[in-house]
Amino acid sequence: MPSSDTPFSASPPLILASGSVYRRELLQRLQIPFSCISPDIDETPAAGELPQETALRLAQQKAQHIASQHPGSIVIGSDQVATLDQLQIGKPGNHQRALEQLMLMRGREVIFHTALCVIDSRTGANHPVQSVNVQTRVIMRNLPEHELDAYLRIEQPYDCAGSAKNEGLGIALLESVTSNDPTALTGLPMIALTGMLRRCGIPFFQTATPSL
Repeated sequence: MPSSDTPFSASPPLILASGSVYRRELLQRLQIPFSCISPDIDETPAAGELPQETALRLAQQKAQHIASQHPGSIVIGSDQVATLDQLQIGKPGNHQRALEQLMLMRGREVIFHTALCVIDSRTGANHPVQSVNVQTRVIMRNLPEHELDAYLRIEQPYDCAGSAKNEGLGIALLESVTSNDPTALTGLPMIALTGMLRRCGIPFFQTATPSL
């Protein structure tokens, strides 16, 4: 049943404001119906903006953009910013830039800021906007260039901030990962998300009422 802190008795439409296959696969773990809509927003960092501020702002803008188009729904927005020495590391887009990123990061600590925003656009929602930034510290292995080049040619993670897919072969590039949410590095902090959805009254475990 929905939690007692929500005035609603039926689950509303759930929308993931993202075109990311990685976030979609993570959300599918919850085994609840949802749809995906990719928001069309400018993801350029603002001048003087801290990495965590960029991630939080973009996560909220993504959720707000879709919620405004689909009133009465619950919308999930997320954004991730990778940083090295406080400098943002974006999605490489091609092989050469990805190799340059990995060469720069090898043997060093990279911090990933994964922001999450959940907007409940139903009238009377007790928790209309919830947001959080989950930080993940990653130490990269100090690998030779030819191994990094070979990895990129195998997995081609050119749409990933930091040029590696930790949920795939890219895990071999990592020396250690420190975070309170193991799914945050992949792009959607599921521990934080399930807490937010519970506060919206989304049920996860339902059993049939025993017949008399």
